Formats: sequence, C-alpha cells, structure tokens
Amino acid sequence: MDNPASLIDHTLLKPTTTESRIQVLCEEAVEYGFAAVCVPPVFVPLTADRLYGSDVKVCSVVGFPCGYNSLRQKVTEASELVAQGAQEIDMVVPLGSLLMHSYDRVEEEIAQVVLAAKGALVKVIIECCYLDRELMRQATERVVRAGADYVKTSTGFGPSGAKIADVKLLADTSAGRIGVKAAGGIRDLETCLAMIAAGATRIGSSAGVQIVNSWYARQFREADGV
Repeated sequence: MDNPASLIDHTLLKPTTTESRIQVLCEEAVEYGFAAVCVPPVFVPLTADRLYGSDVKVCSVVGFPCGYNSLRQKVTEASELVAQGAQEIDMVVPLGSLLMHSYDRVEEEIAQVVLAAKGALVKVIIECCYLDRELMRQATERVVRAGADYVKTSTGFGPSGAKIADVKLLADTSAGRIGVKAAGGIRDLETCLAMIAAGATRIGSSAGVQIVNSWYARQFREADGV
C-alpha cells in the first residue's frame, strides 16, 4: 500500500480561514509531500510565496461553492488566480444548467475557464449529490470534451460529499481520459483508500495530516508484525 500523500490536495476553504492557518497548511504540505494545497482565492499570493521552490502545487477555486457566478466572472477569476500564482483551478459548473440538461452551456463554460487558466490544471466540480447517474455521466463527458484535467465529485459544502459509487461511475465514464478527484467527507485512511480503489486519482481533504499519519502508523504495525 503506497503512501497516499502524493494524491492528496491539502484543503482549507472554511470562511474562517486566516493567514496564520494558511502558513501552517503550507508547512504541512511540504513536510508530508501532498500534491497541492487548495485555498480560498484571497490567499493565493501568500500560498504561492510560501510554497515557492517546493513541489507542492497551489490550487484555488472558481465559482465556489455554488457555481452560479456568470461565465465572465469565472473566466476573470481563473485568469487572475493564475496570474497570482495558482497552478491548479477547481471550478464549479453551473448546476442549474446541468439539471436542465443544458449540456452545451456547461461544456462551453468549462472550455472558457480552461482557456483562461492558460495551462494551469483544471478540475471541474459537478457536485454529485444533486445529480442522478445519467447526469453524472453526461457531466463527465462534457468535462472531457471541454479539455479539463479532472472531474471532481463535490465541493464539500453540499448535503453530502464523495461516495464510492459516484467515484466508480466517474472513473468508468472518464475511462482514463481525465483524472477523478474525490472530495467531501474524506477524513480517515480507510475512506481515502476506498476512494482510490474506486478510481480516484486525486483526493481533496482537510484531514490529510491525520490520513497520512494513520498510514505511517499502519506501516509500523505491519513491520512489527502486529
């Protein structure tokens, strides 16, 4: 069982986030070797400064958490975040458009954000808790067609987060063409590993330190034959 740290986006998106907590988040990310830190847009310059020279990527959010910002707002936000040092963007699709089956509109919005991101990796949040299986399939196909890099299950602010069945569905639909990010409610090692086994290639969690510490503890127990 490999260390899951390299698949984890160390996340802090609470409205009560402070600069001091962001600094700790960055220190933890470097120490543990997380893939990225995911922070509110206002903290991107600070995060980019703190992570300069490390392998940890700077990630932030667009249209978060409801997805109902205008296309122009999302494009502007993505462009500004990249200019400030963001290397990855997690955007929320217009959920109302998905629910109305306006797939072309959803695809066009994603494509415009991908273009505005200027080569930064784009993960697209479709908020699975509001969608049935067919809508999840359709949304994933549009994420692929729009040129994004990942489809993501959840914001973590909806009524429920990532589910094993949803991750499997997204992974089966995307079929390796893009990655799958599971997020929302992933707070322990067992859940993290289950998501990876289901097909997740990135994990969003605010409990990354606890997850990796649990992984180390398990390795020590196994090495001692416990």
